[in-house]
Amino acid sequence: QRVAARRAVLQSGAVAAATAAFTSSTNPYSTLPAFATAIPTAKPTNAVLRTVAGIRRKRVGGTDIEVSEVGLGTQRWGSTDFNAPDEALCHKLLDRAVLECGVNLIDTAEQYPIPSDRFNPEGTTERIIGSWLAKDRRRREQVVIASKITGGPNVNARNIERDLQGSLKRLGTDYLDLYLLHWPARYTPQSNWGMSLEYNPEIESYSRGRASFEEVAEAMGKAVQNGLIRGWGICNDNAYGLTASSYAAKMLNTAPPCVMQNDYSLINRRIEENG
Repeated sequence: QRVAARRAVLQSGAVAAATAAFTSSTNPYSTLPAFATAIPTAKPTNAVLRTVAGIRRKRVGGTDIEVSEVGLGTQRWGSTDFNAPDEALCHKLLDRAVLECGVNLIDTAEQYPIPSDRFNPEGTTERIIGSWLAKDRRRREQVVIASKITGGPNVNARNIERDLQGSLKRLGTDYLDLYLLHWPARYTPQSNWGMSLEYNPEIESYSRGRASFEEVAEAMGKAVQNGLIRGWGICNDNAYGLTASSYAAKMLNTAPPCVMQNDYSLINRRIEENG
């Protein structure tokens, strides 16, 4: 019944239709409004909270997490690229951005660096950030760290717990501010980075048997409850994924996703496509 409801949402290609489907009397999620009172009231989003060193800081979703409008990307840190920054240069970048210029958002992932090899394995980037944090324990409170679990079939409740612990160890911290799926467990065109978001139902069968929205939401909600993360979200996904993730969390009466990270710029508007 749930699968049929989701497929109807996909084929409609509209968030409005998703809302209608999830509130329909025939939909298994139709009891969701009853859970709304148990979910903490979200705070106003996109409000400028303050300015630090000329950089505005805003609230992430409806949470109390405050991030700079400019973030520090780390995908190539310690990678095998000929011009990739080494650990010493990465520390200088962090010094400049965080300690001098008002940046507090650090975006990373367990899969970084890209590209990697056996001498610069995945996880090196998190370790580099962790070694910078270890220089002064006060630095942890100055930054918002967003990391990601590798997507696809790797995403399930067991691996969310295991991979999160791995990231925490490499970063040398006991919590993450934000923990995201690098790309969804299920099939979605956006996980191809730059491809069209138009959904092809015929390909959906290739990702059957993977973690459901409920499994992911429950595992992430547990991590929030246990104080291991402050919030969770998704990357390289679409409106359907965000809608279904949010409603799964509400159905389970657990913390909903608070952030979605996708390509979006003057020349890339694919996130606005239906699918």
